[in-house]
Amino acid sequence: MLDTMTFTKVIGGFCGALLIFLLGNWGAEILYHVGDDGHGEEHAAAGYPIEVAEAGEGAEEEAPADFATVFASADAGAGEKVFGKCRACHKLVEGENAVGPYLYGVVGRATGAASGFNYSGALAAATDAWTPEALNAFLENPAGYAPGTTMSFRGLPDVEDRANLIAYLDGTDG
Repeated sequence: MLDTMTFTKVIGGFCGALLIFLLGNWGAEILYHVGDDGHGEEHAAAGYPIEVAEAGEGAEEEAPADFATVFASADAGAGEKVFGKCRACHKLVEGENAVGPYLYGVVGRATGAASGFNYSGALAAATDAWTPEALNAFLENPAGYAPGTTMSFRGLPDVEDRANLIAYLDGTDG
C-alpha cells in the first residue's frame, strides 16, 4: 500500500504537470493572440495583407491550351520522360505486351490491334484508331474517355505532357 509521502509525491507531480501545461497555454496565448484585446477591438492577423483580385477584375482568365497548337510544337525528348509513368505497364517493343498492350507504333494504329493482348472492349466503342487527338482524350482521363476500360491509370492532366508523350510515341515506329 502507498504511504502518505509517496501519495503526496504522485499528486504533486500531477499538479506540477498541470501547472506547466497551463503556464505554457497562457504564454502561447500572450504570444500568438489575435482577437479581442479586452476593449472590444479586434486586431488584424499578424503578417502582411495580400491583395486578391475579385472574379472579373485584373487579368482575364487564361483559356486552356488547344491540343493541336501544343502538339505542333511538342518535344519528343520531354515525352520520353513522361513515358516513365507508362513504363510500369507498357513496353515499346513490337509484339511484347505487359500488363497493358505494347505501344510501339501506337500512333495511327487501329484500336485493339496489338497482337496477343486481350482488350476489355471498352476502347473499340470509344474510337476506331489511335489518332493523336484520340490518344490525347484517352490520356487525359482514360476512365472518362472509355468507360469500362481496364486501364487503371488516372490520366495526365497537363496538355503539354500529353502532347510530348504522343510525339515520343509517334517516333517509336521508325
